[in-house]
Order: sequence, then structure tokens, then C-alpha cells
Amino acid sequence: MTAARDERLPVSIITGYLGSGKTTLLNRLLQDPGMARAAVIINEFGEIGLDHLLVATPAESTVLLASGCICCTVRGDLVDTLRDLDRRRRDATLPPYDRVLIETTGLADPVPLLQTLITDEVVAPCYRADGVTTLVDALHGAASLDEHAEAVKQVALADRLLITKCDLAGEAGIADLEGRLARANPGARRLRVTRGAIAPGELFGATLEAAGATRWLNENAYVAAAETFPVPEAPSHLERIRSHSFLIDRPVTRAGLMTWLSLLASLRGAGLLRVKGLLNVEGAPLAVHAVQTVIDEPVELARWPDEDRRSRLVFITRGLAREDIERTLAVLEIDAGRRTPRGVLDPQAYARFVAAAQGFR
Repeated sequence: MTAARDERLPVSIITGYLGSGKTTLLNRLLQDPGMARAAVIINEFGEIGLDHLLVATPAESTVLLASGCICCTVRGDLVDTLRDLDRRRRDATLPPYDRVLIETTGLADPVPLLQTLITDEVVAPCYRADGVTTLVDALHGAASLDEHAEAVKQVALADRLLITKCDLAGEAGIADLEGRLARANPGARRLRVTRGAIAPGELFGATLEAAGATRWLNENAYVAAAETFPVPEAPSHLERIRSHSFLIDRPVTRAGLMTWLSLLASLRGAGLLRVKGLLNVEGAPLAVHAVQTVIDEPVELARWPDEDRRSRLVFITRGLAREDIERTLAVLEIDAGRRTPRGVLDPQAYARFVAAAQGFR
């Protein structure tokens, strides 16, 4: 855990269900002078790739994966591609780039892709995840969310949600869609977009540095969404995704945090789509990020982003109620305890751990 500046290149994921406008968005983004140094990976489903012919970027800066979905069957190809890009950048056989954009297929599950960026021993030292942007079609998005699990997961994992084709849909339909998206993922910033027109600064630059940590966490949105958008009595496929936020008044211990993260991943990971946290760990601000069973290494910030010293946690879950998570939080306060002369853990500390860990049952 370190407060040093992260020098790895940012990787931004652009996803969304079939026909949501990903290629249109990418084309518009790459017309911006600020994106001139972006490398682009386009993942296509099928034997013949077409999107690379539609994207306005130099061929040498574009990589097409045409062997399947980027976040399942071609995970190895993605690792090789990112490694090759980094090698070619370093030996100057590729124009220098300062970020990577990945456009996924419409059927992509973003979880394995995020997990690769976090854990792969080749990729993680060179690249860092810079957020997930998910596009939702204002005309057909509601139906996609009702019928397709992939579309729901894309929304749940998003840092930013773009509602596209707003010029073709009515205001009432767009507002209803926004409410549904807010219930499922309140922390994601929602933006209306027409024909892919949006400034890159609105999408990129997610950071765990102190200046951006509050925006990255955005825990106030969870409280506001719970009050403004109540869950329907008969929830649809999308509304089965729940969001929860927690505030912890007292500092947590380092031993408690690491134990909690380990238990969380192993015993609750399947129901946790995403977890973000800014925790007061024995007085120091630490940012925590998890994607299902994979926990990113906690990052110690150089300073607190504001005057609030409480720990803040937000969750996007599937099949986990608020009380299921709340019961686990006692583990955050356990201490390592002292050891006896024989090296045995203090019995009282062990008893406290056992009592706290009951919440994971």
C-alpha cells in the first residue's frame, strides 16, 4: 500500500449492449485532438471484423481482436495484445500513446476484463483500469435490460452511463430509463448523448488520487437514489441488482481490513458485482476496489479528499441484501492481538475474530 503516484497507463472500457452506439461514440471521441495519443483495441464477435474499418484512427494504433468476446474466450489474446502494445511503444515501432481504449462486443461481460487489468502479472504492472463507460440505448435499452443478463451486468459495473439516441426517444421514456439505471447503479454518472457527441473529459480520468477520490466513490448518490427511486414491488431483471452504502464512524484496523477483504472475496464474491471504499485505516485514508472475487490492492492516498474522516463503502450486489453485508462489517475492527511466548495468538483476540466472522455465515 503506497501513496506514490500511479504511473501506469490508463485503460478505459467502452461497453454496452448490441446497437447501443459504441462505435459511433468511439469515432466521435477520436476526432478530439486530446485523443490523438490513444491506442484502440476493438473486439468483434465473428470471423469478419468490420468495426476497425469504421473507426477513424491510424491503423498502427488500432488492434482488432476477432476471435471472440474480449472478456471470456480471448482473455489470453487481450493479455498478449496489451503486452505487444507496450513492447512496441517502448521500442518505438508504434507511435507513442498515453492511454488505451477498449471497445467490447455488445455481449461482453466486463468482469473478467477488469479482473485481468487488476491481477494479470503481465498487464497489471503496465496498465490500470480507468473506468467503465456503458452505453444504453434510449429506444431499446429498457427491453435489453429486461431480457439480457449481459446488458444488466454492463450497467452494474459502469462508472459512467451514457443514454444514447436521445434525439429519437421521448422524454418520458428517457426519464423512466434514468430512474431504472439510478436504482441499479446510483454511483455511476448518467449522461445523455446524441450521435456520440461528448467531450473525452466527461468519460475518462477516473482516479484513486486524493483529488478525485470523492468523485470516484460518489457515495452520496446512493442515499439520494434510495429516496428518489424506490424499488418496484415486482422487480424486473435489472431491479434485482441492488446498491448499498455504509458509513463507519470509528477507524478500522489494518488487520481487520485485510481479513475482511479476504473473507469478502471468498465467501461473498459471487454476489458482489463491485465494491468501492474510502476507509479510515488507523488514521490513514485507503481506497479499496473489488470486482466480484478479485480485490485490487488497497491504495493509500497522499491526503484525505475532504474533512470527513469516516469510512465510506458502496456496493453493487446481486442476490445480497443490505443486512447480509452489514453483518460482515464488524470484522473491520478486529485487531491482530498479541502473541504468547510460544507464538500462539492471544485467545481473547481470536475469540473476537470468531465472533466477528459469524457475520459471513
